[in-house]
Amino acid sequence: MSVEWQPVRQSRTHELVLQSIEEQVFAGRLRAGDRLPPERELAPVFGVSRSALREALRVLETIGVLVAQPGRGPDSGARIVRNPDDALGRLLRLHFALGSYGLHDVLEARVALERSSFAAAATHAAEGDLDEAAEAVERMAQPGILPEEFNELDTRFHVKVASSSGNALTSTLTSAVRESVRPLILRALEEVDDWPATRARLNAQHTELLRLVRAGDGDAAADLAEAHIRGFHGTLVDGDREDAGGEDTGCEGAGPA
Repeated sequence: MSVEWQPVRQSRTHELVLQSIEEQVFAGRLRAGDRLPPERELAPVFGVSRSALREALRVLETIGVLVAQPGRGPDSGARIVRNPDDALGRLLRLHFALGSYGLHDVLEARVALERSSFAAAATHAAEGDLDEAAEAVERMAQPGILPEEFNELDTRFHVKVASSSGNALTSTLTSAVRESVRPLILRALEEVDDWPATRARLNAQHTELLRLVRAGDGDAAADLAEAHIRGFHGTLVDGDREDAGGEDTGCEGAGPA
């Protein structure tokens, strides 16, 4: 199916370029993997400057639907892609830092998403995915592991279970929400009074969560996932509200385990 480009008006030019490209995607004339014409060809077709075109392309790159490769080789130019996880995580991190969402909002979103993903994983997860989650759990149990590495592996565990659930959107949202509070989680882990005991407690829950998923007990896995998230994150939310005089600011404290 050929793509038919149309000139756009000059007011708010880059937004109109974006709208035109979006229309091509919605109509099915642009799909993941398709390349856009070079800037020198596409700008005159739109009737805009190359700087306005670049601004529109940068927006698309930021939201994870386009990747631009500089140069003149066969892989150069702009290409439509599907990369929602990184883009959503980046946007949520910024909005969370700005106070758009409070810690309580993140808590409830994680509970809903991860109850669903753990329950579904108990039915749909492939052994290979669960083996990767198990590897993360084993590495988290290594003596002497520090909070930063634990946090990375913790994220990998939860995202891997979500990706094994069979629901791509749930996986993407889980990854984005978890990534959005990664710095706050790390800060909380670094500030606990007894790091070895905290690490052991959290990882014991990871181990049991994995066992329940492997056993196909989705209801029990969902219940434990909620208790796991609320046990650490819930305390931090309460503390954050006390520090803010009853108001959940969303910017202090830390996120879920």
